[in-house]
Amino acid sequence: MSGDVVVHIVDDEEPVRKSLAFLLTISGHAVRVHDSASSFLSVAGELENACLVTDLRMPDMSGVDLLRRLHDDDAMLPAIVITGHGDVPMAVEAMKAGALDFIEKPFEDEVLLEAVARAIAELKRKPREQDDISAIRQRLGQLSERERQVMAGIVAGLPNKTIAYDLNISPRTVEVHRSNVMAKMTAKNLPELVRMVLAAGDESS
Repeated sequence: MSGDVVVHIVDDEEPVRKSLAFLLTISGHAVRVHDSASSFLSVAGELENACLVTDLRMPDMSGVDLLRRLHDDDAMLPAIVITGHGDVPMAVEAMKAGALDFIEKPFEDEVLLEAVARAIAELKRKPREQDDISAIRQRLGQLSERERQVMAGIVAGLPNKTIAYDLNISPRTVEVHRSNVMAKMTAKNLPELVRMVLAAGDESS
């Protein structure tokens, strides 16, 4: 159960809103739905104990622009961005704008539930300790120059073939470096790697 935390869903497609709301409701979350970013912004300033699940591509305002508006209005809250394939570079921009996580479609129910749980935990936890940043930077320091180059491509959302072309190496070699980067950084997935790089303020990305 999420206590008094309300999960706000922003998506312009009604079937998606209903599906996400149903999943979160039966999982014990209080939910409110909004059919546009503008609609959500009209109430965002009044929210206290809340988190956000928003689609990236919407007709009136993108998820990235929504997060920027929330930041500018000093109404930022833990946010999860849902993105389609090919939108990873935009999703990274969303994280730079303040998103806590992004999820690529299609996704399993558990992936969203885990992301929401992290967002709720973010409301309750203390600010990130400097020791955490130091640990991430230490792991970054263990990467070879080539691994950092590959990591920069990964975080930018580039496919392996593009990274391979840019670095004049084979796609298979990129896969090996990619695996090494994820292992050395102890990142379970791409969003977690992006969070680490952003938290550490790494300039190679």
